[in-house]
Amino acid sequence: MKIINARNVNDALLRGIDLFNDSTQYRVQESRNGNTYEALEPVTTVYKRPWERVCLIKQRDANPFFHYIEGLWMLAGRKDLKPLTHFVKSMEDFSDDGETLWGAYGWRWRDYFHKDQLDIIVSMLKTNPDDRRCVLQMWDANKDLNRQGKDVPCNTNIYFKIRDNELHMTVCNRSNDMLWGAYGANVVHMSMLQEYMASRIGVQIGTYRQVSDSFHVYLNPVWDKVKDIELDIYTQREIKNPYDTLCVHTNYEQNDHVSLVTDPLSFDWELKRFFGIHPMDFEVVVDGWENAAFREIGVPMMKAYAAYNIGELDYAYEKAEEIKAIDWRRACLDWIRKREMSLINKADKGETYE
Repeated sequence: MKIINARNVNDALLRGIDLFNDSTQYRVQESRNGNTYEALEPVTTVYKRPWERVCLIKQRDANPFFHYIEGLWMLAGRKDLKPLTHFVKSMEDFSDDGETLWGAYGWRWRDYFHKDQLDIIVSMLKTNPDDRRCVLQMWDANKDLNRQGKDVPCNTNIYFKIRDNELHMTVCNRSNDMLWGAYGANVVHMSMLQEYMASRIGVQIGTYRQVSDSFHVYLNPVWDKVKDIELDIYTQREIKNPYDTLCVHTNYEQNDHVSLVTDPLSFDWELKRFFGIHPMDFEVVVDGWENAAFREIGVPMMKAYAAYNIGELDYAYEKAEEIKAIDWRRACLDWIRKREMSLINKADKGETYE
């Protein structure tokens, strides 16, 4: 078992890149989607500060709008595609019927097994904080094993336990692409789940462990963009050149975090309200949000993306600046800015674009 101890996702990503730059640590393995580098043994990533969930390494260029809204979509227990294809149309490629996702984690947490597993686990840990039977299930052996479909769960089950008034979480994953999965979407969604559960139980957020059985990277353009980033293990720095270094641990300041759940009693109701609003209608929806997840992040994020979507970039920047969470604000601004620069470069070259 390989252990990657990390402060946050930025730290973990650099250490993961370092792993796959050592040819003694992986094998070339074929997959349904092309060749991969696969770690020789399962990899466990240990996040000491899982709430520092936003990838701020620009070469990775993750879509923060999609990641955050998909995290809320999961907590809402949904499986419908529309809230996701608004941000990433290619999500349709993972659907068997063009309307839903079979492996949707939130649906499996809250409805698929004919019970709300999250409610049950919250009740169990409130009743007995020492409980060791809090297993959140996502894999259905009856319907997932040998299923011939586009989408089956990669994350299979989650363990929760409370120690020293902190909620610790261990996520088990059968197949984990490091860039798109483990240090892309998974760290955002699962850490949001951990924070949500801790808030409802009334304890602090503890350690998040991600156990990845097949930990790999696809040999594609995304890997090409990040593979040359070096990790100096002595100074914990991302080395771009000798005169331009970025300390991983200063990507986040001590008090950067905005707690998502500020009113646990209204959070689930506000989740339903949030997804009941058309993505282009958030401009007229301002007041009445109790939880920071919506008031300080989700709503201004939706406004910014709506403006970006119709080409009103100045207004998109203005709305993104209203995101109170520093990490999400930085990521959204960087994401819009990169796409604006791409359009400018195309125009300078005389290229046409839609």
